[in-house]
Amino acid sequence: MTKINAAEPRYDWTLTEVEALFDLPFMELVYQAANVHRAHFDPSEVQLSQLLSVKTGGCAENCGYCSQSAHFKTGLKAEKLMDADVVIAKAKAARDGGAQRFCMGAAWRELKDRDLPKLAAMIGGVKALGMETCATLGMLTAEQAQQLKDAGLDYYNHNLDTGPEYYGQVVTTRTYQERLDTLAYVRDAGMSTCCGGIVGMGETRRDRAGLLWQLATLPSHPDSLPINGLVPVSGTPLGDKILGEGKEIDSIEFVRTIAVARLVCPKSMVRLSAGREGMSRDLQALCFLAGANSIFVGGKLLTTPLPDMDEDSKLFQDLDLKPMGGKAPVEAKMDAKAEDFIAAE
Repeated sequence: MTKINAAEPRYDWTLTEVEALFDLPFMELVYQAANVHRAHFDPSEVQLSQLLSVKTGGCAENCGYCSQSAHFKTGLKAEKLMDADVVIAKAKAARDGGAQRFCMGAAWRELKDRDLPKLAAMIGGVKALGMETCATLGMLTAEQAQQLKDAGLDYYNHNLDTGPEYYGQVVTTRTYQERLDTLAYVRDAGMSTCCGGIVGMGETRRDRAGLLWQLATLPSHPDSLPINGLVPVSGTPLGDKILGEGKEIDSIEFVRTIAVARLVCPKSMVRLSAGREGMSRDLQALCFLAGANSIFVGGKLLTTPLPDMDEDSKLFQDLDLKPMGGKAPVEAKMDAKAEDFIAAE
């Protein structure tokens, strides 16, 4: 039976080894993941992050899960890039609601140089609030990554979405290598990476293993590793497929994915992202036991819901969890509509 050394991360995993972890007996897998988690983190602490869509809709990419793609008719209206002062006010409200990291997302294929000054003002303003800063803005050049770093950006999110073999079934307007290139530019600029994927898109277990294998063999493991459960959106190809077939990912298989992520990337913040609204309290508790230690809060994830802050506060109380380095989550009293707050896909 495969035993994991929790002392130091490995970067030489093989796909066969990652598949073998998925095949471990469930109780053994969760036990090993919990031990690795405890070797690097306080298991009673969970990081709270909040993400704002600073530019919604109209994206040129054809990601088959995404309601923001201009290729699909989902009823979502494209909007312009928000003003920096509005974003900073929403970040302050998020901080006052208990969030420790504030993420800014724009529905773009790639960042345009003309938008950098406004983004730099947003990043600097959020940083001044004492929060960690994160952004997801599509593909970057090496020069753009350095400019974002100079503006004070701590983390850059750029997901791989799925394993290399299934990727062509998800998106065709951006290659896997282009995603890896952007991550390299982010690392070279000295920023932390936020990189994960989505499960429940019709992929096989081997594809899920392929995603985690790819992440575990990067030059450095993602500092944050979001695991999204697909929330099927009508009008998107993958959403319509899953809704038509009625086949969402099995809960136990989702926990297995969390546990394997913890084992192969032992020092990463493993985040429950999309799909948490549809998870039972019991399932979320299992995910925390299996090594998840980060969540998105704030009521909305793109166009799909997240639990509201009072639900999360009750869950934390019942599970004896506490925010990582911050105060307990409280019911958000924000000057912005809850639907303005989203979580990364």
